[in-house]
Amino acid sequence: MSLELLLPVEENAVAHTALQSDLTLGRKIKIHTKKEGLPNLEHVQIAMIGISEARGAVDNIGAGKGLDIIRKYLYQMFPGNWNLQIADLGNVPLGNETGDTYFLVQEILGELLEQKITPVIIGGSQDITYANYRAYDRLYKPVNIVSVDNRFDIGEMDPKLNSRNYLHYIVMDKPNNLFNYSNIGFQTFFNSQEEIDLMDKMFFEAYRLGEVTHDLSSVEPILRDADIVSIDLGAVRMSDAPANSNSVPNGFFGDQICAIARYAGISSKVSSFGLYEYNSKFDQRENTAHLMAQMIWYFMEGYNLRIEEYPFESVENYKKYIVLVENETINFFKSNKSERWWMEINFSHNNMDKSSLVPCTYQDYLTANNQIIPERWLKTFRKLN
Repeated sequence: MSLELLLPVEENAVAHTALQSDLTLGRKIKIHTKKEGLPNLEHVQIAMIGISEARGAVDNIGAGKGLDIIRKYLYQMFPGNWNLQIADLGNVPLGNETGDTYFLVQEILGELLEQKITPVIIGGSQDITYANYRAYDRLYKPVNIVSVDNRFDIGEMDPKLNSRNYLHYIVMDKPNNLFNYSNIGFQTFFNSQEEIDLMDKMFFEAYRLGEVTHDLSSVEPILRDADIVSIDLGAVRMSDAPANSNSVPNGFFGDQICAIARYAGISSKVSSFGLYEYNSKFDQRENTAHLMAQMIWYFMEGYNLRIEEYPFESVENYKKYIVLVENETINFFKSNKSERWWMEINFSHNNMDKSSLVPCTYQDYLTANNQIIPERWLKTFRKLN
């Protein structure tokens, strides 16, 4: 098993837990230590993994070091009223080449996914998202990726795979299992008009920072439809997350990025969650490490609140609303349990009529009632047909 290649958590981080209350996370989760070895993964739902690989980091030299500072803050936090089994499996060893690390990450994450364990990845540069995506090859299913980033990172395939072009490799490499990519929080001046137009041509979704922060709850259905959530610390404003040489004045506030992490945790479809581009040499008073620990805590909090609502177990648990827009009939469903919304898309595949449900918001329902087809419906319909 490739899991056996994982390196134990640093002794100083483990020793720090001995000074904490028995009620803290550090005393409750299973930790891979030098003394105890890998923990038993039976019944484990979330597994944390540190990946210090950062040779693909662009303009962020030194990223991936000091991951145990994040662990220190996480271990001393108190869990909520959770019914979760959590493990910290330690760190992925660096390969001789970045490709060696990608392969090992792919194998490790693939094993966890097959066991229905959700990896929480602490990086490292964001090109690790490519290895995370390739781990889904063994599941033989379409993959939806949501990236929280001020850039699309679509770049070019040449030079080598890095943190600014990993999306290009995901789109172009085979097997191509990518169904949808969504970006949350992009800032227009960091992305060329050609890239913005390309996102639209590929029916990908991109949401500007101002658009999202105006109504943060609008990201919930986007994250509800994700398999992989990848967060670049560059999406958080410099004042709240200085530990990144690419940090900029504008971005999400700390509480907003924690809310996004919580939405990702609540999504019963999200099966891997990654935080990238931490650079400890820029971390003033370890502020960013503390914020990242809180983001992980909020993801776990959301995970504990998961409700299995899709696929629908019984239509009796949902209210159905039928809206006629132009010549198109759109069926909306509202959960009686959580009050979350879905919209139905009918399409033809191999001369067979099929349908798919896409997460949406109440606002999408109102938009349809105003005789405007919701943008998410349109993009998904074009992609399916």
